[in-house]
Amino acid sequence: MEIFYSYDASPQVCLLDQEETRHCVKVLRHRPGDGVTVIDGRGTMYRCILSDTSLSGAVCNVVEAVPGWGAHPYRLTLAVCPTKNNDRYEWFAEKATEVGVDEIVPVIGEHSERKVYKTDRLRRILLSAAKQSLKAAIPQVREPLGVRDFIEDAPEDALKLIACCFEGEVPRLSVKEALEDSAGREIIVLIGPEGDFSPEEVTAAVARGFVPVHLGSSRLRTETAALTAAEAVYFHYM
Repeated sequence: MEIFYSYDASPQVCLLDQEETRHCVKVLRHRPGDGVTVIDGRGTMYRCILSDTSLSGAVCNVVEAVPGWGAHPYRLTLAVCPTKNNDRYEWFAEKATEVGVDEIVPVIGEHSERKVYKTDRLRRILLSAAKQSLKAAIPQVREPLGVRDFIEDAPEDALKLIACCFEGEVPRLSVKEALEDSAGREIIVLIGPEGDFSPEEVTAAVARGFVPVHLGSSRLRTETAALTAAEAVYFHYM
């Protein structure tokens, strides 16, 4: 199924940018009158008729709008420390998009080896992953911020989980147990860097309402832990 992304979608018309137009017209050889499927990145899919194939930007006339196309019945934010190998972080983000995530936040912890993270390439990867997995919503990517800043800014009414590899003053629950309290709430999962969170970061998170969790007995890499958390939420709501 061919899917195109519109940067400017309305109930009547969807506009494609030059890159999407080139793929539609030059690569796939669509012509005026062809039916095309377009997503707006915010959750709506449009069945359209291609009307203008100018390479400066194709125009698609909307025949039908389908809100919530490919949506999942929860809202999930994954705040994940960037990995030393950038390919691994992009792999996690791509696969989490296929499973179902609403927002990805690169966070920088005390033990993070990568202190700077650029998000432009990641956004392009998530667009491709949303199309591939038949979703009309593209996960948002926030600009990087510190772990403690993220902890302070996290909404109070969300179910907030912090995955760590050690027991602190508050015993860890399994992520499966923690999700039993997730009904109707935004879910936030905080995943640390290769060296894990510091005890002080976990203490600060617990003080702000985060629940310490584990993801089983195996020691997981950062990107594996993040994807496992996404899958745990996905299967909890299946």
